[in-house]
Amino acid sequence: QVQLVESGGGAVEAGGSLRLSCAASGYTGSTYSMAWFRQAPGKEREGVAYIDADGTTSHADSIKGRLSISKDNAKKTLYLQMNSLKPEDTGIYLCAYSRAPYIAAPFRTYAYNYWGQGTQVTVSS
Repeated sequence: QVQLVESGGGAVEAGGSLRLSCAASGYTGSTYSMAWFRQAPGKEREGVAYIDADGTTSHADSIKGRLSISKDNAKKTLYLQMNSLKPEDTGIYLCAYSRAPYIAAPFRTYAYNYWGQGTQVTVSS
């Protein structure tokens, strides 16, 4: 089992920044990939950013240049740096863990074995 706990969400004005964290615990294994998803009210969960076992990243077109994923393997922690936030970035941000080191379709929810509970991000105009 792997447990994921997100933190760092909050309420900010448009143009502001936040840094989300996701701490993993339990049997995480030595090679894995992780991602950030978000879910806005009334909308489907969408993939935001992905990082594979080697540290190679992929970001959704809607957030490129503003949001950036990274990880600290020693701390087993995933991060999402969010800059130049927009009201449409509002939603619950969830981290996801896959035992696969590389995922061909990283923004598909079925690719992940474990999910966190999420942290709320609210961006006001």
